[in-house]
Amino acid sequence: MLAPLPDRIDVERAVSTGRIYSGTFQLAALTRLTELVADGRGEVRYELKFGRNVIGQRMVELRAETALPLICQASLDRFELPVQIDTRIGFVKSEEDASGLPEGYEPALTDEGMVDPAALIEDELILAVPVIPRNPEAIVDLPADEPESAEATDRPNPFSALAALKRK
Repeated sequence: MLAPLPDRIDVERAVSTGRIYSGTFQLAALTRLTELVADGRGEVRYELKFGRNVIGQRMVELRAETALPLICQASLDRFELPVQIDTRIGFVKSEEDASGLPEGYEPALTDEGMVDPAALIEDELILAVPVIPRNPEAIVDLPADEPESAEATDRPNPFSALAALKRK
């Protein structure tokens, strides 16, 4: 059953019914993410499939797709970085329970059995923001190497004394 994205989801109910949430929302709705990107223009397409993994733990398969508006740190131009998220999140009640998740699962603590689905999507998109955004198509004119000054070549090498000691 497809449903629009609510503000809070009862994890146990969503898992037991195999609930699927799918749709789109504006990038500007993700306030933590918009602090890291150039602006809030754009859309996020998402799909959340709740269920249990092979060992019976509560989980959600999260898929999201968007184009993050970033500022290239080389050219200082705005560009859009296409991002596709496809991850599995296991719901745990404590940090100790997180170690029991199978490999490839990200842990998510549930607040009294409830989860904010937009925050799950936003967390994954924040992780996709590069530390130093760079447009792969940017053409940047780098300054030509400056010729060495005569002053740099006339200075004595500070390690020349060590070379003399090494020969002894």
